Amino acid sequence: MAGEEVDAIGARRGGTAPAPLSVLDLATVGSGQTPAEALRTTTAVARLAERRGYHRFWVAEHHGLPGVASSSPAVLIAHLAARTERIRLGSGGVMLPNHAPLVIAEQFGTLEAMAPGRIDLGLGRAPGTDGATAAALRRTDRAAPGADDFPEQLTELVRFLDDGFPDGHPYRRIHAVPGPVNGAPGRPPVWLLGSSGFSAELAGRLGLPFAFAHHFSARNTVPALRLYRDSFRPSAVLREPYAMIGVSVLAADDEREAQRQVLTGALAMVHLRAGRPGLMPSPEEAAAYRFGRGEREMADAWLSNVVHGTAATVGEGLEELVRRTGTDELMITTNVHGPEARLRSYELIADTFGLPARA
Repeated sequence: MAGEEVDAIGARRGGTAPAPLSVLDLATVGSGQTPAEALRTTTAVARLAERRGYHRFWVAEHHGLPGVASSSPAVLIAHLAARTERIRLGSGGVMLPNHAPLVIAEQFGTLEAMAPGRIDLGLGRAPGTDGATAAALRRTDRAAPGADDFPEQLTELVRFLDDGFPDGHPYRRIHAVPGPVNGAPGRPPVWLLGSSGFSAELAGRLGLPFAFAHHFSARNTVPALRLYRDSFRPSAVLREPYAMIGVSVLAADDEREAQRQVLTGALAMVHLRAGRPGLMPSPEEAAAYRFGRGEREMADAWLSNVVHGTAATVGEGLEELVRRTGTDELMITTNVHGPEARLRSYELIADTFGLPARA
């Protein structure tokens, strides 16, 4: 790993954690709550993550989901940068087919200028929404780019970030500002995100860090990480592969409370997959819901990939996951109804692994 990139890409392990720990947040909007309240909770979680020694804090791009308020990662990252001091902030991720590469280069160049050395640009190739919403996002005079165009879009974005279009290219005279001019700081590290082998192999071939959505596609985690490592070619960014996995996690003070809280996410997922996305149900709503047979199976399948229970149980589960996957970093995400359960979960996990508590 390139020495100058150790802090940007390779996280330093803290306490007794089996791998460096980071946080992914969706600005979850719970039943009876407002998006403003959800965004205030996200800010509180980011500040807690910084205080408790988590390495980075990313927000995801989703559209058209009432229970997710993180539709604009760049705006939210700017807000969080103004309210934190040290923790790395980034996108987990920006769905590049939804955007012009020049726009993303400008947005993240601005973020890097405002918070030098603290910004990550995580990129995905899925729309993060349904087809109709994706079409509304991508309105253009020409055919809208899709997932198959992702490598071309990625190349264009990196060239804008580096001001690196070759002579003769039609974009050679276009500069993403703020950018690498007049001694400005370097651009943010680019990560590729994915839940299949496509992005794993692409990240490997390009020598980029890779983040796999274990919480979406757990059975593909080990094959995807193996493909990433087998495909890896050293680059100016990384000499060795660096992989992170996103994991759904919920720690509580006792097993009963953990079960009560985690069921809210299971019910939200059942509604989402049935085409009825809504606000995150409360624990009381989830407990009262009568799951149909197919719904129960769907909920159980989802819960099987959530590391949940007491802090000790969660700690053991995360240690086992690192042993099984060989991941270099864990990015944990806790999607439950209210702020108290989320904040408590991250505190308990930090305590379990002895992460430092900063003033």
